[in-house]
Amino acid sequence: MTGTTLDEAYERVRHSGPERNGWLSNHAPMAVEALVRHGHERAVHRWLDAYADRLDERPRGIRPIPTDEWRDPLGDPLRTGDWLSYFERELADEPWREVLVRWWPRLLPGIAAGATHGVIRVGHAVRALLDEESGPRVDELGQGLAYWAARWQPLAPPGVGPYPATDPRSALDAVPRVPDQRFGIRARLAQLADSPDWPAASGAVPGEVADGVPARLAAVVDAAVARHGTHGYASPVMLVHAATAPNAVLRTLPALPSRLWAPSLDAAWAAAAAVTAAYAPAEARPAPPARPTLVAEEVMRQAAASGDPHAIKFADAAIDTYDRGGDPGILATAAQSTGQIAAD
Repeated sequence: MTGTTLDEAYERVRHSGPERNGWLSNHAPMAVEALVRHGHERAVHRWLDAYADRLDERPRGIRPIPTDEWRDPLGDPLRTGDWLSYFERELADEPWREVLVRWWPRLLPGIAAGATHGVIRVGHAVRALLDEESGPRVDELGQGLAYWAARWQPLAPPGVGPYPATDPRSALDAVPRVPDQRFGIRARLAQLADSPDWPAASGAVPGEVADGVPARLAAVVDAAVARHGTHGYASPVMLVHAATAPNAVLRTLPALPSRLWAPSLDAAWAAAAAVTAAYAPAEARPAPPARPTLVAEEVMRQAAASGDPHAIKFADAAIDTYDRGGDPGILATAAQSTGQIAAD
């Protein structure tokens, strides 16, 4: 990865807020990390120029959050500025891995934060830091953690469901849809608490052995990527997060102690299931046919050319899936999703 380009990009957006218009996420840090990761460094600054009108200024704080009094402001978006300052202090005083390990179990139950963009932003930052440590990358991790803390949102309590007993694709297919899909994600996720089938669909994995978590979590990502090819037509942008949220958790595992892996898998699965419940259509469509001549580089080129950050992030996740299994149909799904997102 070209460290200079990514660090320059992070510096360009470090004074912008994590949201705009009161709710929409700032996708710039996530998209530029994916672009650089896949060799599109020369497009990064042009992409940021085009995205500039979707950046808001960093929000001001109300009052400092004391180190040991973080519980009350957790999940309060009005304290976003305070959370940004809080994590600046945390990361100035301790190594980033120690801050991450302390805060990961605190934030994980609220994985739905910002339509899962909190954990996704953290996952991109951790991947960049594992590649190369720098001041701008540490700053970006702090901003991702602050956004997650400010928008912290738990899901309805899970139970023990089909995932432990079946493959992730079958489990995603078994997730019950919320009855009313007319409104935004917060209204849709709120319906999960009243769904008698949700605890079974989102269940935790009992007795998961830590050594098996990375492979199992990768299988969740792969299933969500593949399912976008058959169900993404209904809500192509939002269903991207069924794959990118668990993929962010997967990317963070190498920076976490193994004792945090099993709860990470549980939360990642619940997030994928929740997005599926909230946005999946009732009927599947045929998956796009594999194109033998399509390569990963072309998939990312198409996503980058679209300019859409969700297309870029989904292509990034799909290429991870393709690299694990070599299924050319996954690349066709990623190419299809770019077209669907552009038309959405």
